[in-house]
Amino acid sequence: MTETQTATETRRDTYVYDFSEGSREMRDLLGGKGANVAEMTRLLGAERVPAGFTITTEACVEYMRADRSEPDGLAGQVAAALERLEALVGKRLGDGEDPLLVSVRSGARESMPGMMDTVLNLGLNDVSVEGLAAKTGNPRFAWDSYRRFVQMFGNVVRGVPGERLEATIRELKGERGVKLDTELDVDALRELTGRFKALFEEQTGERFPQDPGEQLRQAIRAVFDSWMGERAIHYRRINRIPDDWGTAVNVQQMVFGNKGDTSGSGVAFSRDEVTGAPEPSGDFLQNAQGEDVVSGVRNTREIAELAEIMPDAHAELMEILRTLESHYGDMQDVEFTIEEGHLYMLQTRNAKRPAQAAVRFAVDAVEEGLLSKEQALLTVDVAKLDALLHPTFDPNAEVRAIARGVAASPGAAKGAVVFTADDAVAAAEEGRAVILVRPFTEADDVAGFHAARGILTSEGGKASHAALVARGMGRPCVCGASSLEIDVDGGEIRAPGGVVVRAGEQIAINGSTGLITTDDVPLVAAEWSPQFEQVLEWSDELRTLGVRANADTPQDAQRARRFGAEGIGLCRTEHMFMAADRQPKMQAMIMAEDEERRRAALAELLPLQQADFEGLFDAMAGAPVCIRLLDPPLHEFLPQRHEIEHELERLRDEGAALGGAGGGKVAELERTLVRVKALEEVNPMLGTRGCRLGILYPEIYEMQAVAIFAAAAAVRERTGRAPLLEVMIPLVDYEIELETLRRLVCDAAHERGLEVGEDFLVGTMIELPRACFLADSIAEHADFFSFGTNDLTQTALGFSRDDVESKFMGVYLERKIIDRSPFETLDTPGVGQMVRMAAWLGRKTKHALKLGVCGEHGGDPDSIDFFHHSGIDYVSCSPFRVPIARVAAARAAAAERVAARA
Repeated sequence: MTETQTATETRRDTYVYDFSEGSREMRDLLGGKGANVAEMTRLLGAERVPAGFTITTEACVEYMRADRSEPDGLAGQVAAALERLEALVGKRLGDGEDPLLVSVRSGARESMPGMMDTVLNLGLNDVSVEGLAAKTGNPRFAWDSYRRFVQMFGNVVRGVPGERLEATIRELKGERGVKLDTELDVDALRELTGRFKALFEEQTGERFPQDPGEQLRQAIRAVFDSWMGERAIHYRRINRIPDDWGTAVNVQQMVFGNKGDTSGSGVAFSRDEVTGAPEPSGDFLQNAQGEDVVSGVRNTREIAELAEIMPDAHAELMEILRTLESHYGDMQDVEFTIEEGHLYMLQTRNAKRPAQAAVRFAVDAVEEGLLSKEQALLTVDVAKLDALLHPTFDPNAEVRAIARGVAASPGAAKGAVVFTADDAVAAAEEGRAVILVRPFTEADDVAGFHAARGILTSEGGKASHAALVARGMGRPCVCGASSLEIDVDGGEIRAPGGVVVRAGEQIAINGSTGLITTDDVPLVAAEWSPQFEQVLEWSDELRTLGVRANADTPQDAQRARRFGAEGIGLCRTEHMFMAADRQPKMQAMIMAEDEERRRAALAELLPLQQADFEGLFDAMAGAPVCIRLLDPPLHEFLPQRHEIEHELERLRDEGAALGGAGGGKVAELERTLVRVKALEEVNPMLGTRGCRLGILYPEIYEMQAVAIFAAAAAVRERTGRAPLLEVMIPLVDYEIELETLRRLVCDAAHERGLEVGEDFLVGTMIELPRACFLADSIAEHADFFSFGTNDLTQTALGFSRDDVESKFMGVYLERKIIDRSPFETLDTPGVGQMVRMAAWLGRKTKHALKLGVCGEHGGDPDSIDFFHHSGIDYVSCSPFRVPIARVAAARAAAAERVAARA
């Protein structure tokens, strides 16, 4: 047991820890920021990291449980920690002569940039501001700090509208004839602070609080409350962060980047945060506090320029970045302040980065000896790899740029211009592609980020809120396009040369180059980088879980092979008849009133099926192909009853008017209507589908079996290579169903000289609860199981996927009945345990029983981790998810190896 573990276990009633007491192992308790500041204090020393204390996530959880009432003992512990801090730095909070000022920041276990609240310069009031001015000999700095505190406290803690505060600043700058905040003199800042306090009183009905203790109490509560704010909740939904984690609160001694040109603040990355290249990057501002950098309201300078302005601080920063990256074994994102030439480190965290930067770092870290392959794979966020498959501008297209900005998050996107997050959400719900365009973004815009195809701002840089959140979500983003005038109220973008783009008109952005255009640029699939290819190669070396693809056409099969699929795990034969020219033939077969007519219709379908299967076998070039026999809910192929009735009514009316004409057509439609009514089912998803269709109409499955084996023979004769065939019987409930239909398939094979177990396998799709419970009996007639987790989820939970996601899923998520949709990630306590039980029972009967998963969960990284630990042999997913599945499977194996070595 470590010293840290002992401390944690013996202080469960403690809500406050000094930075000197914590470590990075205490992340769950202290939050990511608090744990990392504590670790930096140990690593870099107190002279480099301003002192402070952390209020634990447990305090926030208790606060929420008690309906926003402060936990017993918290106030006393905060007061004691503040006394220790004051004794350490030799200053008192709010002192009239030499005041201690602190920042109050949130810090969840997982980074949630911009989603929760921060208050800076706390401890200033009408008296201490004068003391600060006298002590520093810099009245402008003191009043700039006070106006910032009043502005931030009013907005964050008491809800004074940010736009009213910004409008007040613009108004005063107009009166004083200046353009930048930094051009306001002492008198202007004193006047601005007074106006802010008047606005505070107008909005809250109270005077601005002068007691530093009360300021601190309110600020702590505001950070707790921000965990439950709408934007934070929405961010957690998107990023799958549990609501019950809570946030820590970090109270830290302020250091000041707004003391003049020898001071500044910035954000730095140990490597390029967009590309992953091994050169540090980031943004900074002279004479500014950190919020100026990340808010995007001032255009920042590249971190490399710091070497010219403050060379000593730049050199120290570069050395610290190397130290932190080596210590954490990951690319770092730090916040720093330079106060009159002295560098202070305020925070470090593993950098959020786009997919190409993640894979570049992983490969470089292994080559540099920083990490092993297994460790490197664990630094890659698999869910974000999808961005590597996203389109880019066609390199052969001629593109006319209307402006350029900072290439903040890679990939390309095009769509209609919208100016608000609400409009982006509404458009996405209607299926429209949009680009969210703002002067700069705020945390409240997060829902719009998720809904939009891309983000464009006229202000900010690579460390702005827009850039950070876009990279985290894998959205293309161009920031700091300062030549654009974005008029949100007027609903238009004004670009150089008189170009105007209005709401609803199309725009395209390239987040990899910063280019903005109104041209309808073709988007093309991205080419994989050598680093991504390397990561995939490592993944194939390390993973033990096979990866196949769900594919129904030769085109899908070819794409799947290009993406690294090892075979087809699910070919849905009913999808082969969805084309307009095939539907009538399928419909005629289903509508046939007797076996003779049905066989006649099947004879027309046979050559089509055989050609389809030959195409799949050719595309997969000897890899296994698992073909699911027909599983159509019949309503998908039946004529629409209401359309027939409507047409009958029209013909009868016309016939009556024309003296009985059209009787033959009426009689035909009447027969069709009778047949449709006979086949109609109340719940077709639980009706005559799957193996039930084969039991009632065995000639259907017989035709498919003949087509499969004839196609295999044709391909073997043509190429000399025998396809690896797996024939899957769907929707089995009873072992006798599988036994009966297995015999039918084997008979068709024997007629062509093929033997089960040698030339092909016969198995079943496990997608019903009864099949899981009786898996040992079903396994007697199966060579393999393939878990259809989509239907298994529906039947186990009693959820209809098509209905619940549009009806009550949102309410269930909001009320925390569930934390994620069970159709997005596997319901491991319920459906997952059924999978494990069926796997165990099946292999109890047949030790060599092959086990696969072919539902959508086969492409979900979290579900793949569960399958890895559940004895599954392979997962199958859509072709575009195959690379993600390969890396996710490797991460599951890598995590085991790393843990075993620890």
